[in-house]
Amino acid sequence: MKTRTLIPAALIVLAATGCATWDGMSSREKSAAIGAGVGGVAGAVVTDGGILGTVGGAAIGGVIGDQVGKRK
Repeated sequence: MKTRTLIPAALIVLAATGCATWDGMSSREKSAAIGAGVGGVAGAVVTDGGILGTVGGAAIGGVIGDQVGKRK
């Protein structure tokens, strides 16, 4: 994996984790945050660091995580 791809993805995940405290989040919110992080990293890897792929992956991952968290 290229460092150029990994660093922006890691920064997005780090920025997202600083937006809220983990303890105050519901299970559904935690699942959405994890899904967005994983989706953003996956989108960045697949598109070789493309911004559209990273943002799109985060959006899709967040929606999937939200739906998975709803069932818990």
